[in-house]
Amino acid sequence: MKKRALVLVGALLLAACTAAKDFSSPGLEPIPGSVTYGGQPRTKLTKSPPGSTFPHNFIDQWGQQVDETYMIQPDRSLKIVHREFRPIRFHR
Repeated sequence: MKKRALVLVGALLLAACTAAKDFSSPGLEPIPGSVTYGGQPRTKLTKSPPGSTFPHNFIDQWGQQVDETYMIQPDRSLKIVHREFRPIRFHR
């Protein structure tokens, strides 16, 4: 009985880990400052394989730092898969 419970818990944890990395959603909508704001870039990333990701950081119109992660799709378009807003800190 303990072995079955352990296997079940392990399977659930494994399923949760793989589901967290699923990027099959349509992605986030671009905001001013995003690489894809106003459409896809004209240049295609030909050396990076589909599925690879890269970061992009910028300051939005409200003064917050935005960290975005893009994924290269099989057709070489870009999809925003993660976005995080951070307040800008001014140190004296």
